[in-house]
Amino acid sequence: MGERRLGNVWITGASSGIGESFARLIDGVADNVAISARAGQKLDAMQRDGDTLISFPLDVANESAVTATVRAIENRFGGVDLAVLGAGVWQPMPAAAMDLSQMRRAMDINYFGVVNAVNAVLPGMKARGGGHIVIVASVAGYRGLPTSAAYGPTKAALIHLAETLAIELSGCGIDVTLVNPGFVDTPMVKVNHYNMPGLMSTDDAAKKMLAGIMKRKEAVFFPLVFTSLIRLSNILPHRFYYWAVRRVTGAGKRR
Repeated sequence: MGERRLGNVWITGASSGIGESFARLIDGVADNVAISARAGQKLDAMQRDGDTLISFPLDVANESAVTATVRAIENRFGGVDLAVLGAGVWQPMPAAAMDLSQMRRAMDINYFGVVNAVNAVLPGMKARGGGHIVIVASVAGYRGLPTSAAYGPTKAALIHLAETLAIELSGCGIDVTLVNPGFVDTPMVKVNHYNMPGLMSTDDAAKKMLAGIMKRKEAVFFPLVFTSLIRLSNILPHRFYYWAVRRVTGAGKRR
């Protein structure tokens, strides 16, 4: 992992999936690892099992709670050097059965949860003249996909946010890394009843993410082949892209 030290790390969405695997991967490597999620009991268990893991239960959709949590972490450890923002929810939603409450919940957690966190850590990072923000989005944010009416737009917003922050914050000494996974074997994807090409374990995903963070990469994608194909789909004309996705998934058939 080179000469870089991770310092004080804060991870949201740390109780399961990539967040949990990442927390366990850097436990003992970072100076301190603040772990946040709504599942307080799970976080407490992780803290008992870990060497440097400290539980800070949190609902990232609650702006004031996010700010208070970051201040508590800063007071305890002296600052947040690396913020890994990965809290998220996924629930398939066909466009013909839109659930506005579910769509608002996805935006509140997936997008505004990250916005709340960035807003809370930025003042301290600016004051110290450096820091690293990692935003976990998804290749689902690049183009529309079936049953992703609630999820995809939140990830598209995160991609745009990360790119904007990366451009503007470099002058403050703050690195921004955009992480765009493909299919990762997390509890969220258990509801998927279709083939998931390139499905990765959370441990492998965490290792890929850490490797990119250590190199201060602007963007990290995995698995490489599948995510590259999705990114390349951006250059396809809309008509051909829609035809290809309908053909592969069976979406859009008359019922």
